[in-house]
Amino acid sequence: MQIINITDKKQLDDFVGAESMSQFLQSWQWGEFQKQVSGVIWRIGVVEGKELLASAKLVKKQLPMGRSYFYCGRGPIFKGGAWNDEAGSRLFKEIERLALEESIMFLRFDPLFSVAKFKYPLVKTIDVQPSKTAVLDLSLSEDDILKNMHQKTRYNIKLAEKKGVKIVESGAERFEEFWELMASTSDRDEFNLHGRSYYKEMLKLEGSFLKLFFAEYRGKPLVANLVVFFGDTVTYVHGGSSNENREVMAPYALQWQTIKFAKKMNYNYYDFHGVDEAKWPGVTRFKLGFGPKQVDYQGTFDLVYDQSWYSIYKMVRKVRRSF
Repeated sequence: MQIINITDKKQLDDFVGAESMSQFLQSWQWGEFQKQVSGVIWRIGVVEGKELLASAKLVKKQLPMGRSYFYCGRGPIFKGGAWNDEAGSRLFKEIERLALEESIMFLRFDPLFSVAKFKYPLVKTIDVQPSKTAVLDLSLSEDDILKNMHQKTRYNIKLAEKKGVKIVESGAERFEEFWELMASTSDRDEFNLHGRSYYKEMLKLEGSFLKLFFAEYRGKPLVANLVVFFGDTVTYVHGGSSNENREVMAPYALQWQTIKFAKKMNYNYYDFHGVDEAKWPGVTRFKLGFGPKQVDYQGTFDLVYDQSWYSIYKMVRKVRRSF
């Protein structure tokens, strides 16, 4: 086995995309996006012969006091999804070597493999990616998907169709309308947004990987969703809605049409992304109304390389979060 820098887009996307419920955060395209918004990334892998056994896309994130850390979202990825002792040991030794070379304080990651067999000490930390999500099995027929929905969800889909809500695919040329809907939702539901430039850069990924859909009523956009298409999975990543004409149930129509589109394109899963009844009760009820199964992840962990600085970092973060 040996360590490589992965420079072949097809090699990486074929490997990551082959895993069930494929993780777009480890895709080549998402890495290119992270280059633009974060600056520095690494794509490393473990190969045996020509076969890729493990991969990790690392993003260097800046902290105060001139410090930094690596982030590996929903990764590293192992062939078959399970921890591989030899490949894992080589991969994490290489990450540690890079960390020392780059003066990295810690690795933060959201492992898909079970950490029960992980031999390094880990610190459980605040989730970066949601530890609970909801995934719809697209192998079911449309009729069965509808049958599995909450009765009110089916009713609202039909109501939106009856009211004449239209679904259109668009792109970066409608960024301002998308941003306005996102800002409206942020104000209404009191959640934080990334900056404008973050979403603007994301929309440069539009095409087969990322699509922007609008739900319109009488020619006016009421809902906008950003959706990622990767591997065997379609993921609803960001969405915003207007405060106007909420009675026409446009969000239901948009989700249903996107689900049907994903099914028509032969994807296996539709991931509604984060759910949490305590944190986001309304959004969670909306997503679960479509009948997906809840998927639980282990959460986010830190693998610490510089314990002294990490202790200072934790103390500062605790103080900041107390205000």
